[in-house]
This record gives sequence, structure tokens and C-alpha cells, in this order.
Amino acid sequence: MKNHKAEEKKNKDHADKPAEQGTAAAPAAEEAASAPKDRAGEYYDQLLRLQADFENYRKRVEKEKPELIKYGKAEILVKLLPLYDLLLAAHSHINGARGGSSDEVLKGLEMIFKEFSRVFEAEGLRPMDPVGKPYDPMACEILGVTDGTEENDGLVTEELQKGFWYGDKILRPARVKIAKKPAAQEPPRPAAPADSEEGN
Repeated sequence: MKNHKAEEKKNKDHADKPAEQGTAAAPAAEEAASAPKDRAGEYYDQLLRLQADFENYRKRVEKEKPELIKYGKAEILVKLLPLYDLLLAAHSHINGARGGSSDEVLKGLEMIFKEFSRVFEAEGLRPMDPVGKPYDPMACEILGVTDGTEENDGLVTEELQKGFWYGDKILRPARVKIAKKPAAQEPPRPAAPADSEEGN
């Protein structure tokens, strides 16, 4: 009989425990059910942020694309400038020689220069004209100095290599000579009189 009562008590304890576990399991089940909803909300927020970031990136790329194309053109134009310099030197040389057949060569060079000028102008490239103007350290490099006067002190006297603007930026600075007036020489200082007391 004791065994029977012990078994009943044991069965009763087992019956009570699942009931207690059932009440504890209910909040856990609710939490488990709400967890996927919370994760879904987080994923949706992440997706919205990612979409906004991508849209901002796309707008930035669209805005920067013309600048990148412009700088790509500038690189090509910089590579063309030495060719232009050589043709300019040949033009000056032929113009100075003025032989019989040089007139036809001169006309050919003039046509090439007109075409260069047309292409440069279409791309926004303009030559600088620094001669006779004050020296601008941002747009010119000094390669020589000539004797100047009070009137032309600091002015560019000769352009040794053309400089170019690309839009409002300097593509290549001009190489120039500037005039500098000679520094006024200080008159010699009179010699200090010897101390007369030393002789005494």
C-alpha cells in the first residue's frame, strides 16, 4: 500500500510538472513566434537602407561621369601639345628662312594650325597670352630674365613655350622670360674716420 501511495504521489507530481512546464513554455513559444517577425522587420530596414545607399551611389556616379570624361580628354590633349610645339617651331623656322619652296610648306603648316586651333577650341582648350602682362606664378614658369626698365619690370617679355587653359584650369603653364630692372646699386659708404686718440 505504501508503494501504491508513493506511485500515486509520483504520478501526481509528474502531472503537476507538465502543467507548470506548459505555463512556462507558453511565453517561450510566443517569443519564438515573434522572433521571425522581428527579424523580418530588421531585414526589411536593412533592405531599405541598402536601396537608399545604392540610389545615392548611382546619382554620385552620374554626377561625376562628365568630370571623368573631361579629364580623359585633358590627358589626350596634353599628349598632343608636344606635336603642336614641334609644328610651331617648324613654322617659325620656315617663316624665317623664306625660300622658294618654303611658301607651299608654310601654307601647309598654316592649314595644320587652323585645324589644331579648331579642335582645341571645340574641346575647350585656349592658348595663354602672357606676353606684355604681369608675371603670374600660377600660369607661368620663368625660364629666363632679361634686363628691364621701370615700365616693364615684372612683365613677361617672351613666351618660350605656349601655355594652355582647359576650361578654367591650367592644362600646361607657359614657359616665359620676364623683365627685371637692375637693382639700384648702393653708393659706397664713406670710410669711418680713424680715431684721432689712437695717434696720441
